[in-house]
Amino acid sequence: MARVTTTSSTRAACSPDLWHHYGRNRADTDRSVPDSFHSVWAQDGGPGVEVLGDITGLVVADLGAGAARHAAHLAARHAPARVDAIDASPAQHAMARDLYSHLAPRLRTVHADAVEHLDAHPGSYDVLYSVFGSLDFTDPRRLLPAAARALRPGGLLAASTLGHYLDGAPAEPDVQHADIPARTPEGATTTMRRWVLQETVWTEQLDGAGFTAISIDRLPSAVPGAWTAETLLIRAHRRS
Repeated sequence: MARVTTTSSTRAACSPDLWHHYGRNRADTDRSVPDSFHSVWAQDGGPGVEVLGDITGLVVADLGAGAARHAAHLAARHAPARVDAIDASPAQHAMARDLYSHLAPRLRTVHADAVEHLDAHPGSYDVLYSVFGSLDFTDPRRLLPAAARALRPGGLLAASTLGHYLDGAPAEPDVQHADIPARTPEGATTTMRRWVLQETVWTEQLDGAGFTAISIDRLPSAVPGAWTAETLLIRAHRRS
């Protein structure tokens, strides 16, 4: 797995949608609003919606929402003022709209790059979260400062991210990304960037971006075997 130092450059708008295939088979057979919210990699247990605190009446955003299943659960079952399900993938955004447009206006699907959306909405959110979403696939030196700016003072950022690579390799000791396998819409093999970082690196980046009360819990996989992973559960508040 190649690991190289990241840069601040963004992908060109004409880049292929590398999330085109993700979740498509499930969407064909399961259109339900999930009954639960899982924070661990296996999505079969561990901490649930309590990691976000009481979101009643709050404005929340899911960063890298995919098909918006987590966001739909929150909108349907936990009475927020609104949940914005943000995703840069045209295919994932279309899937989310197809599955859960009936939950509007409490659920709003947003087709946008997470950093660009957050920068355009300073001080707009009470809670931001990412369940193996944008926090994994965006340079934290761009995403975390944008998240801090978009949160109201004291607002919460909660995120689940990999505690190590899926092949068992350890997390990075610096802000570095790995190039992981992906497919274009046409099925061609390519790569995408993923950030798998040690707890101390996340803590340093969060502190530098304007967060406080930082906590990171390491949650073991509930399912032993190959291609399972521990989860880092990150919680931090924007400084007042």
